[in-house]
Amino acid sequence: MNRLWKLCLGTALGGAAMISTSAAAYPERPIKLVVPFPSGGGTDIVARKLAQELTAELKQTVIVENRSGASGNIGAASVARSAADGYTVMMTAAPFAIAPALFKDLGFHPVKDFTAITQIATVPLLVVTRPQSPLNTMADLVAAARQQGADVTYATFGVGSPPHLVGEKIQQLAGVKMRQIPYKGGQAALSEILSGDITVGILDVVSMAPLVKAGRLKALAITGPVRSPELPDIPTLSQQGLSFDAVGWYGLFGSAGMPLAAVQTLNTAVNKVLARPDMRKLIVDSGSIPISPATSPEQWQARFDNDVRVWGQIARDSGATVN
Repeated sequence: MNRLWKLCLGTALGGAAMISTSAAAYPERPIKLVVPFPSGGGTDIVARKLAQELTAELKQTVIVENRSGASGNIGAASVARSAADGYTVMMTAAPFAIAPALFKDLGFHPVKDFTAITQIATVPLLVVTRPQSPLNTMADLVAAARQQGADVTYATFGVGSPPHLVGEKIQQLAGVKMRQIPYKGGQAALSEILSGDITVGILDVVSMAPLVKAGRLKALAITGPVRSPELPDIPTLSQQGLSFDAVGWYGLFGSAGMPLAAVQTLNTAVNKVLARPDMRKLIVDSGSIPISPATSPEQWQARFDNDVRVWGQIARDSGATVN
């Protein structure tokens, strides 16, 4: 009997050791990093540098795969359907949190069907106008919108996009009305902003910051809780009396049920990469703000859950829908 007990105990310990070794071995094969947007954009640029650094850090190849379409939903759906083993992950942006409020049938839910791994950067938006505009602050913009018969317009990336929802929130907080003019991208809106046909643009800092620094555009405000290190003279909305701190971001996700060991391994590796000067420089040069201090999976999950609520409520209040 004693011999049998020892045999059972040895088998159990051996099995536990095998499980422990297997968990510790992650990753044992290449990891696919899905970017649900086209190549060449801000998300893609940061993702490719991250993949390169992670390949060296994890001693396994990290392959970027662009699966764009439907505002990032096609790529997200593919990750939601992937095996929950940590070998297919996704780097995406703030529209991912807005999607449930805009699309009637996504085929997935950003909270229920995904595992938050870590936040990578915040991606603010700029409120910009032409250099010759009489508007210099958000107070000037609000005053212009309050004038009788005013037709204050703002350029965005489209209905339900973060710029559109920021514009909706500004109107709500200031008690004014502005008219959204949607464009397919910041460059498409630029000529009409510069001509004065559009009052302001609420557009991405990645493409607009170089124009502001060159004096081709005037920035009235930046979104988010802090100023950008690239544009330190541009005050936030909150600093100008419009108490709204929500901001765009880049973040890393896996499918629901991803092993905790894989989540922690990726979180640790990504945060280690993000602390490197060359990675931080790339993020800052792209107009984004590196995350500091590092974000744990639990912290990122909580922040993301809150973003789904905040952005979703703004979208519902605006009445915006896509289908």
